[in-house]
Amino acid sequence: MTLSALFDLSGRTALVTGGSKGIGKAIARGLAEAGASVCITARHQQELETAAQEIGAGLDVRVAWRICDMADRAAVDALADGVLEEFGQVDILFNNAGTNQPQLLVETTDESWDHVLEINFTSCMRLARKLAPGMIERRWGRIIHLSSVLAVVSNPGRGNYSGTKGALSAMTRAHALELGPHGITVNCLAPGPIATDLPMSLLNDEQKQRFAERTAVLRWGETKDLVGPALLLASDAGAYITGTTLLVEGGMICRTFD
Repeated sequence: MTLSALFDLSGRTALVTGGSKGIGKAIARGLAEAGASVCITARHQQELETAAQEIGAGLDVRVAWRICDMADRAAVDALADGVLEEFGQVDILFNNAGTNQPQLLVETTDESWDHVLEINFTSCMRLARKLAPGMIERRWGRIIHLSSVLAVVSNPGRGNYSGTKGALSAMTRAHALELGPHGITVNCLAPGPIATDLPMSLLNDEQKQRFAERTAVLRWGETKDLVGPALLLASDAGAYITGTTLLVEGGMICRTFD
């Protein structure tokens, strides 16, 4: 098999949650450039329409979108059913949608905990559960969850976020063992500080600089830095990689005390 064939996703269909912006949008574009048909989801129609046009621009692939609130279990199940009906199959599931509500342990509310758990963890399981049977039948599939460097390191107030991201890594290992005999790989992609709209709008210049200085490369990552690793896990090039959490964090966890 040639190098280009290893990364070729022609004939594959990918579902990318949280695909209207940031990391999800960049990866959806990368999958489309590799030849995959792509369906993106998010909560806002206008953002989805714009993103779908940009993802498919100049490419001869199908790009669709569906509105879905990942905190709504019925909506998540309906999403899987709808995409299967529209495309006939889903070969690649990229669970990118996520949320973060920082709270110290003693201030954590049940509502906040349940909301973060539902979006960051439970919805990932539910989509995988819905889509895995078709992958098993075809004996090929890729399930990729977006974890985080905060599954490995953390900060005060990030218990719910770090907890769900760490749980994704643990679930990934179990599901890799279950699905591996059927030709399906299950992995996590764990980014470090990525310069998306949310952190760039919330942090001041000093805070941004501190994050950059914690990495080995002394900079924030860009969404394009995640496209290559995502394509590796989504394609035949990564067929022997499963049950792992691939850190893409610029060497952030290498640094000890200064």
